[in-house]
Amino acid sequence: MELAIIGLGRMGGNMAIRLVRGGHRVVAFNRTTSVAEKLAAENPPMVAATTLEDVIRKLTPPRIVWLMVPAGKATDDQLEAVLPLLDKNDIIVDGGNTKWKADEPHAARCAEFGVRFMDCGTSGGVWGLQNGYSLMIGGDRATYEYMKPIWTTLAPPDGELYCGPVGAGHFVKMVHNGVEYGMLQAYAEGYEILRASKYDLDLHAIAGVWNHGSVVRSWLNELAEDAFSKNPTLEGVRGWVADSGEGRWTVEAAIDTDVPAPVLTLSLLERFRSRQEESFAAKVIAVIRNEFGGHEIKTE
Repeated sequence: MELAIIGLGRMGGNMAIRLVRGGHRVVAFNRTTSVAEKLAAENPPMVAATTLEDVIRKLTPPRIVWLMVPAGKATDDQLEAVLPLLDKNDIIVDGGNTKWKADEPHAARCAEFGVRFMDCGTSGGVWGLQNGYSLMIGGDRATYEYMKPIWTTLAPPDGELYCGPVGAGHFVKMVHNGVEYGMLQAYAEGYEILRASKYDLDLHAIAGVWNHGSVVRSWLNELAEDAFSKNPTLEGVRGWVADSGEGRWTVEAAIDTDVPAPVLTLSLLERFRSRQEESFAAKVIAVIRNEFGGHEIKTE
């Protein structure tokens, strides 16, 4: 098949390469034209496009345009820019981390032009080129079936799933990321307890043994093992953790559906705490404890 990939960042570029290696024709486009030109030159027969109009000219109807740009305004703007250039029955795929509630408005906007819309939650990170991407897909079932060769090329065996109508793919991916928050927090707390113990423990070796036969073995822990092999004490690494937004949205969904999700919620709050150089809330607790019980206050 053929398609355009718009947005050639850490995931979009590798996805374009994997598709070309799988025998598909890919038109690559990036806001910085040189990025697309370099990627295409290094991965023939990929071709680069210099403008959105050029993207459309280089595709045969029904065209498939896959967006891999940041969620929010960037995706909204890209959708609005490309829609007037497309013909009826063309397809737009949003493969980014768009909030699932935005998918139905996006699909409705596409329908005004007669364009089909698919949402695709995409997991795999920088390892996706080598290992394949886990794809969670929402939208029209017939369009999903039409695009089957693309899904199966991007994914490892059994790594792609039609989840349901528009929004279902991004919803499943959102919850996936919420679960990831909880798993990461559990590993982080476990390794901190090990590090704080009276024993001189080798965290790299422990991660390794946990990855062989243990009930807590996982790809995330394999990545921890790899990280400890490079920097056993994590020297020079700040304890500052970003969040992409999907953990927040998962907690919102839990609240909206009356589902208790304490682990996922607390793991999200721990990310916020990681960004504080000094916790003002902790200072408040310290002074109140001093007021009622004379408990010690540590000064700077």
